[in-house]
This record gives sequence, C-alpha cells and structure tokens, in this order.
Amino acid sequence: MPARFVDGSLLLVMAHPGHELRVHGLLGRLRPTVLVLTDGSGRTGRSRVGRSLSIVEGAGAQPGPVFGRMHDAALYAALLSGDHGPFLRLAAEIAAAIEASGAAAVAADAAEGFNPAHDVCRLLVNAAVARRRAAGQAVASYEFLLDGPPAPAAAGEPDAVTLFLDDAELTRKLADARGYEELSADVESTIDRWGVEAFRTETLLPVRYGFDLSGRIGSPPFYETHGERRVAEGAYREVLRFLRHVEPLARALRADAEEAALAAARVPDGADPLG
Repeated sequence: MPARFVDGSLLLVMAHPGHELRVHGLLGRLRPTVLVLTDGSGRTGRSRVGRSLSIVEGAGAQPGPVFGRMHDAALYAALLSGDHGPFLRLAAEIAAAIEASGAAAVAADAAEGFNPAHDVCRLLVNAAVARRRAAGQAVASYEFLLDGPPAPAAAGEPDAVTLFLDDAELTRKLADARGYEELSADVESTIDRWGVEAFRTETLLPVRYGFDLSGRIGSPPFYETHGERRVAEGAYREVLRFLRHVEPLARALRADAEEAALAAARVPDGADPLG
C-alpha cells in the first residue's frame, strides 16, 4: 500500500449512505473522514444516515462536515431544473474538507452511468481536487466501483490500491451489509451477482479524468433508459438525461474550478509581481 495511505490520511466521499459497504475494510484499516452527500431517502422518504453513521463510527472512522446534506429528491430536482448553486457550494465544501483534514488522498464513487448521483459525486470530487491542487496541496484521487465488480482487474493500473480482507474483516463486512435493513434486497442481489469471495478484495483505482464523462458512462447511460421506463409507468414525471442535465453541471463545475485556480494564482493587490 502506498506510503500516503496511513491512518487518517484519506478522505472518503460518497453520494449515498450505504456506499461505505463497498470499502468496509478500508474504513477499519485507515479510519478516514467520511463525507456523504445525500440522506439516501430515495423514493421512500426515509433517511439512511443513522445506519451508515453507526457503521462508519463502529469501524473507527469519523463523519465529516457533510453527512447526509441533501434529500435525494432535492438533488434530482436541482439537476433537472439546472440549479447548479447547491453543487458548486458542495464542491467548495469538499475542497475545504480536503484542506482541513490535510488528506493526502481522496476516494469517492466512480462515474459509471448507473446512477446520476454517483456521477455527480465524482464530478464534485474532481472539482474539489482540482481546487486543492491549484492551491498547492498534493492530493491523490481514487475511485471505487458501485455497479461494477468489487474486485475489478487492475493490471493496467500500476497505481491502483488493493486491500485483501482477512476472514474476520470479511465476516464483519458481510454482517454489516446483511444487517443494513434499508438495503437488504440490494445487498443480497449484489452478493448473488458477484459471490461472497469477491467482497474480500477492495480496489481503489486512480482517477485519470476530469469533467468529461462522455467516454465512460455509455450512451445512453443506464439511468436514462431506467428513467424512461419509470416515466412510462407513471412513477417519474421527467427523465434525467446526461446531455441535458449532467453535462451542463460538469461545465459549470469546470468553470468554477478554473476560476478558483485563477484566484489562487493571482498576485495580491499591492504586491510587487517580481518580488
């Protein structure tokens, strides 16, 4: 494991409560500060923050200043309406958390085109990391898959970080996953899909992309075809689309990060530019 991965050196950022189950062993080994963007209330309206808080703290990690900040419905409503303000503020808060924690690395949801909130989380973290790098903080950026395999092939990624859980760690991980009542159906289907032993391995992949997700998430992404079905069923009023809703946010985050970088590089008023 790289030297930067020492106890407390990592900031973990997730779109939803419950994502910590994918990196459960990492929680216990590195005790990161954990940020969660939404409360996981989804269509039920019931928050999952309490359940995830108990898992995070039980592993010895600590919640950060953003932990269940937005209702899921509010996040999707802001995306659909083109209201980028809440996301720009969240990116700034994540950047401030990276600075305050002195984190040497940040790990967050991957952009997979499966759930728009996951992809938005990745964009926010990429913006926050860009801000901190522009300010001179050396911070590595990693992602972990949520829809893809828990142990993706990392042969082509020499900087990938892989943890192999021992029997006790795997037992604790499975117990917390199966005890997460709000996600019980998802947990069992995921275990059936990949098999128990796949969850013994946890992989963080280095992030080598910024704000352009078009080559990573499929065309159309899964969430668009799923949204079309739900609209046809009468469950949703509008389909959330990549080009119409997510890509404009990516552009806004890029512009905001670039402006923050320029501000960090400006010579203070009255200072001698050669001095």
